[in-house]
Amino acid sequence: MRTRLKELRARNGLNQTELAKRAKVSRQTISLIEREEFIPSLLIAVRIARIFNEAIESVFLFEEEEIE
Repeated sequence: MRTRLKELRARNGLNQTELAKRAKVSRQTISLIEREEFIPSLLIAVRIARIFNEAIESVFLFEEEEIE
């Protein structure tokens, strides 16, 4: 799974700590998601997508073989 999290944070002027507070997770969780070392739960993914007013599928990008 790829993510646009870092790009969206930059576009919205948020650092990892600010995003983490809004998403109700730790800064380390945001860092792990950005480095693609952690796949967030659906609840966290929804929170993050809503913060950026984006669809989940536009924040978290799956390769077709990952889904099948």
